[in-house]
Amino acid sequence: MSLSENKRLVERYFDILTRNDIPELMDIYDDSMMLHVPGDTLISGSFTKPQLAEFCSSVLDTFPEGLKFTVTGMTAEDDRVAVQAESRGIHASGKLYVNKYHFLITIRDGKIVKSQEYMDTQLVTDVICGGKRPGDAGA
Repeated sequence: MSLSENKRLVERYFDILTRNDIPELMDIYDDSMMLHVPGDTLISGSFTKPQLAEFCSSVLDTFPEGLKFTVTGMTAEDDRVAVQAESRGIHASGKLYVNKYHFLITIRDGKIVKSQEYMDTQLVTDVICGGKRPGDAGA
């Protein structure tokens, strides 16, 4: 795929996330897909395609009115697209969630094969995880 096609696929990816369309999300992931979410949060870790439908739903479904993603910058080289993005939504707790991200997305044969997602993990812990971290009682 060309660099512009890779960028269009990534734009589509963020549109799908905003619409919380899990079946379409699974469709653009290659079978070898791996998502890496660094940090020390309840949603940190590495996830395979079979794990991603449940993982994405568990996060996105906590925003009853949706979580809107906005791409603020994008650069493509070879099979990788680097993305700066922001999200905004009201969490089920009633808290406003506004986060900034950097994604490094790898594409092969028109499918996303790898995504590394960097964000404000303290905000994730405070809002999405209700202040809980791995190892906390009841986490």
